[in-house]
Amino acid sequence: MSNMSRRNFVKMASAAIAGVSLTGLSGFVSGCGAKAADSKTSAASATNTNKASVQVSDKAKVYFTKHIDAEHLQKLYEKVNSEISGKIAIKLHTGEPHGPNILPRDMVHAFQSQIPNSTIIEANVAYGGPRSTTQQHRETLQTNGWTFCPVDIIDEDGDVNFPVKNGLHLKEVAVGGHLANYDSLVVLTHFKGHAMGGFGGSLKNIAIGCASGKKGKLQVHGVQDYGKWVMGGLFMELMADSGKAICDHFGKNITFLNVMRRMSVDCDCAGTSAAEPVIPDIGILASTDILAIDQASIDLVYNFKDSRKNDLIERIESREGLRQLSAMKELGMGNDQYELIEVE
Repeated sequence: MSNMSRRNFVKMASAAIAGVSLTGLSGFVSGCGAKAADSKTSAASATNTNKASVQVSDKAKVYFTKHIDAEHLQKLYEKVNSEISGKIAIKLHTGEPHGPNILPRDMVHAFQSQIPNSTIIEANVAYGGPRSTTQQHRETLQTNGWTFCPVDIIDEDGDVNFPVKNGLHLKEVAVGGHLANYDSLVVLTHFKGHAMGGFGGSLKNIAIGCASGKKGKLQVHGVQDYGKWVMGGLFMELMADSGKAICDHFGKNITFLNVMRRMSVDCDCAGTSAAEPVIPDIGILASTDILAIDQASIDLVYNFKDSRKNDLIERIESREGLRQLSAMKELGMGNDQYELIEVE
């Protein structure tokens, strides 16, 4: 496997052409793709048509607060954690060394300390660099201050296959083998842009973040080698397939929190090269519905009142990122009709 730098990976990803053949890729079902949504369609018209006509009882509940701190993170979690029990994994993007936009360690520490029997989980990356091996990854965790609780690198001992039931493309996805050791999953996501996905919400956090570095991430990225990358709608569909496998595995024992702060157009995997955020911080969301929480996060960006949202929207639309939402809806992963409940 190539030891390309993260920067070269991002450059290559940005230049890749959508639609590369996936013939022979492990887990892929040939000819089952769904047509990508128009990348220039606004979030509201693409997925929220006639929202007002839907009864409140038929909508998913998404809790929201403007306050980004440990107290409110915990308050929102308590609204959605009734099915969380047993051995609990907290999926978090811990970032490249010295990443300027990762979630604050003190906030995450305060949150994690209130969840009994919980462990932060991560998986190695596929693109080389300081998180591509378990040893290097642990050094990066130390550098970034993730030392207050155990961090389980879930693919340290290999991977296991989770089935994708009625997927758009994949029959199965290889996730870090340790993921199967947990009873519940709390998906704590830094919502931001993404070089390939357009945006990184709860779906991206589990679909790529839980996939094993040596196998699963290549399945989700739709590549057999570093010369061929899938972009656009097809990549969003592969992410949805992977996310569905993980959601199906945990069933009701999974919940989602999106923290909308320091929303660079780049993912935390860009490290110190990430673009400085332009759009102001918005708040925290929580839900038991993965589609509803990512849809609500997108709507908050699109409905922001001034032009500081434009860079992030351009990143989302230029990568056909809204296809993440419609693909999740097609797979029956959740409800794009939601009630936004503000919490003070």
